[in-house]
Amino acid sequence: MTMTRQKWEGGACLIAFIACIPLANWMIGNVGTFCVPDGPCLIPVAPGLDAPSGVLMIGLALVLRDLVQRRLGKAWALGAIVAGAALSAIVAPPALVVASAAAFLLSELADFAVYTPLQAKRLILAVVASSAVGLVIDSVVFLYLAFGSLDYLAGQVVGKALMVVIAIPFIWWLRERDRKLGMAPA
Repeated sequence: MTMTRQKWEGGACLIAFIACIPLANWMIGNVGTFCVPDGPCLIPVAPGLDAPSGVLMIGLALVLRDLVQRRLGKAWALGAIVAGAALSAIVAPPALVVASAAAFLLSELADFAVYTPLQAKRLILAVVASSAVGLVIDSVVFLYLAFGSLDYLAGQVVGKALMVVIAIPFIWWLRERDRKLGMAPA
């Protein structure tokens, strides 16, 4: 794989990562099977378990951030985290600005801290472990700051984890393709 292709893939992951932020904020207020008055719109994530709909995009964002780092390097990943937190504050509904930005920043930095030492030798473990840490931190911080309650914690964790699980076959394929092409992570 040429460096040009690696950079192109990294750029695509970066754009997708950034796009997850406004989409998650929009979904919370507009997509769901039920919208709580003055609260989030909810979706079912498991039998008998609901979560604010933005969880789907945040779960995906955790994986995409890992891919930005894999393709473009640590500096790009850290820059994406800072830009993402700022964008999260800009696009979040006024009542959710602090919760959205703080949860995003803290969870993505935790994801970065776990992913970085693991990814060179154990990519799938790195994605799963870092996403697990990030999604729990994001869920606790967001729910507590936004709603003063952890009522939807289980649903948040399950919803984000579902997106990570869905991404694993792609991560496996990417790892195998990188090995065949003799490409090392950035």
